[in-house]
Amino acid sequence: MKIRLGFLALMILLGAASIGKAIYDTNVFKVNHVNLESSELPAGEELEVLQITDLHNKVFGDDNEKLIRTAEELNPDLIVITGDLVDHSTKQFQQVFDLSEKLKAIQKDVYYVSGNHEWENEKTEELFQGLRERNVTMLDNTHVTYQREDTKIHIAGVADSSTDHENIKQAFAGIDNNAYTIFLSHSPNIVTKYDDIPADLILSGHTHGGQVRFPFIGAVVAPDQGLFPDLTKGVYQVDAGSTLYIDSGLGTSIAPVRFWNQSQMTLLTLSGSNEAD
Repeated sequence: MKIRLGFLALMILLGAASIGKAIYDTNVFKVNHVNLESSELPAGEELEVLQITDLHNKVFGDDNEKLIRTAEELNPDLIVITGDLVDHSTKQFQQVFDLSEKLKAIQKDVYYVSGNHEWENEKTEELFQGLRERNVTMLDNTHVTYQREDTKIHIAGVADSSTDHENIKQAFAGIDNNAYTIFLSHSPNIVTKYDDIPADLILSGHTHGGQVRFPFIGAVVAPDQGLFPDLTKGVYQVDAGSTLYIDSGLGTSIAPVRFWNQSQMTLLTLSGSNEAD
């Protein structure tokens, strides 16, 4: 009898701990720090890029105050948003518009590419127009050149490839291959869909890191990849020579829960190196 009661108590304790862990991972975000080097950047030069992805209209603190305060404290050189700012069922965009205005107040260089949930939303164009009116630079199938003193980089992007809205040829048209190039693609599967993407760094989201993960197993499922996916979160080396970084994001979809996969945004520090890659 005592053994049974002890086992029951242990199960209750583990269940409560699991629930607490899920609540924490879903509602308290962290900043993931990633350091990358490249000889394509001037030696000794550093560029800090804040990546925000897969918010899905979630709010952290009153009016996203926690999110904004953290971005302000990080003070990045530029901010990139890699899709799914909203959910496919989102009806009102004011939270996202307020967030974009506050991000622009922190850093004038804010770049965005669309995700599948934007394209699945019935008010897609209303969202896009609202972001344009707030001077967020939309990089769906296009690119810009970012210049800071002696540092010059290209930032290219595609509209969501998982819904077949991308035009990768158009995105890279006219880019100088001698400059460091960052490529924004909501879905990381862009690297399996296209060979030889002419970018040094590819930044993606979409997977939510699997959203639910388990120790020693990793992600159980991810969109477009099915069970036990290969591309979920973190840094990957692509055969073409590019570096792929997948941010597991801030929000949730389908089930409103994360487990062993805390909400996050990422600060990437890109450093110039004397050595060839």
